[in-house]
Amino acid sequence: MSKVRIILFGLVLGSAGCGTLPDGSGWGQDAFTCFDSNRIAKAAKDAFLNPHTLIPLAGAAVFAIDDFDERTSDWATKHTPIFGSEEDAREASNDLKTILSVEVLATALATPSGDEAGPWAYAKLKGLAVEGGAIGLTQTLTGAMKSAISRDRPNQENDNSFPSGHSSSAFAYATLSNRNLDSIDLPTGVRPVLQTGNVVLAGGVAWARVEGRKHYPSDILFGAALGHFVTAFIHDAFLNLPDPERTSLTTFPVEAGAGIQLAIRF
Repeated sequence: MSKVRIILFGLVLGSAGCGTLPDGSGWGQDAFTCFDSNRIAKAAKDAFLNPHTLIPLAGAAVFAIDDFDERTSDWATKHTPIFGSEEDAREASNDLKTILSVEVLATALATPSGDEAGPWAYAKLKGLAVEGGAIGLTQTLTGAMKSAISRDRPNQENDNSFPSGHSSSAFAYATLSNRNLDSIDLPTGVRPVLQTGNVVLAGGVAWARVEGRKHYPSDILFGAALGHFVTAFIHDAFLNLPDPERTSLTTFPVEAGAGIQLAIRF
């Protein structure tokens, strides 16, 4: 990670952990306490319609046309424009995925879950159970699809190419880390930088699998969509956090007047 990202990430770890969410509850304390069918249905709908699911899903469909997948894979492994070599790309995909997996735990621990040790630990365990279950389900579905579809890898190593497990896991980690960051009180401007960085890191994991001759573009794009959909759905359906504000209106001073900023979260 760059020095800037390390500093920003240190702000996350040092900024929270105790305290409560805006409604007075602790992160994780209400996990599994109720199973609201309306909330579950809404979580599934929102997770599917989110651009982080639909855009890579559409991209996977585009690459499935004709031989676009194969031609792009051949170009990427021949030129390796980002990582320089197939070996470096494979190493980078593993390293970046590890960073994202650590961030999930770190951001979960940094969320506000109260000030008393006992309730704090219990809330954390319940919250981590939800997020661990989301990651486990993502990996299980990925493995099941690999076995059912049996697509040969570009390097002909085996027939576990579709979908990409590295990609589904990386985007699962990024999604959960970004959901956790939504619950943490951070200095202005830090949250979007960290959240964008997580998506970029996950994208790096995925693309490295193409340059490393392990996957075709449609493999990684479908994996990205799967990882985001499953973890967003499980997190929003079963962690039972307060509904986040989707819009916010703020004012700020400018020369000879004031400005208005409208933010819409999706």
